[in-house]
Formats: sequence, C-alpha cells, structure tokens
Amino acid sequence: MAIEENSAAKTKKLVELKTALEKKVEDTETELRSLKALLELVSEALLEKGFRRAEALKPNAAQTAATETVIKEETTVPLKSASGNLLANLHVTQNSMRVTVAGDKELSVKTPPFQQFLVDRVLKKMQEKDDKAVEEGKISRDKCLSYELAVDGDILREIKAKNLSADRLRELKSSIHWTLEKMYEKT
Repeated sequence: MAIEENSAAKTKKLVELKTALEKKVEDTETELRSLKALLELVSEALLEKGFRRAEALKPNAAQTAATETVIKEETTVPLKSASGNLLANLHVTQNSMRVTVAGDKELSVKTPPFQQFLVDRVLKKMQEKDDKAVEEGKISRDKCLSYELAVDGDILREIKAKNLSADRLRELKSSIHWTLEKMYEKT
C-alpha cells in the first residue's frame, strides 16, 4: 500500500510540474509575440526617419543589445491623419500602450465611432474574451486586458491599455488610429 501512495504522489508531482511547464511556455510565447510587435513598431518608426527595415539589416551584438534596450524602454510612434496632421502619439512598452491625443486636437468621446466602435466593439470585447479565458482557467486575472480613458469634460486626452499581447497591440494601434482619424474628419 505504501508503494501505491508513493506512486500516486509521484504522479501528482509530475502533473503539477507539467502544468507549471505549460504555463511557462505560454508566458514565454506571449512575451515573444510582444517583443516581435514592438520590434515591428520600432522598424516602422525608423522607416519614417528614412532607415531601412530592421530585417534588411544584419545586426551585430552591439545593435542587438541596443534594440533590446529600446524594447525595454518606451517607444513612441506618431499617429497621423491621411493629410499628415498629428492626431496622437502612441507610447509602447513591453505589454502596454498609452495614446496621448495631440494638444491642439479637441476630439470628443461623443463623436462616432469612438464609443460604438473603439470602446464597445474593440476594448470591451477584448475584456470579455479575457474574462471568459479566466473562467476557463486559460489565463490568470492579472493577465487580463485593462484600459483607462482620460477625459477632460468630453474631450479625449489619453487612452491607456495594459496586458497586451503582440497581436492585440497591433489590433489596438490600428483600431485607435482609424477611430481618431474618423473623429478628426468630423471636427
């Protein structure tokens, strides 16, 4: 009987170890996706300054270290209208973003498609998906998307979002840029 208990204890330990390893792999893959998204944003910013895409360059150890330093810090990408007017600046860190609306822009949160599209169909849907993943045990509560809107009266000043994967970072950048441009066209 002692042999059976010992075998059951070992099996339990192996299951716990397997679960921990699966979580570590998932976390590492999420971090890798975030790093790839940030690298893409850095490449886009460099393109705007006339540099070649990062994958066209063969980085040496010093360049790789410099890129890793940039990723750990904040990267800023301007979001401009089709006519070239600065709408906002997108500040990106490893798994979060902050969008600051340009000081000369008065974009009301009441202007479509802000609430109906960006808040209701993008941000809230992402949160609902994360809430479901928490209920199913796929992610922990601290990995859920959270966002915050800074508003002065009804004028949008800033959008903050945390716990973003690389895919969500790209999706949010695109959705926010499109939304701000449509709002700007209506002013």
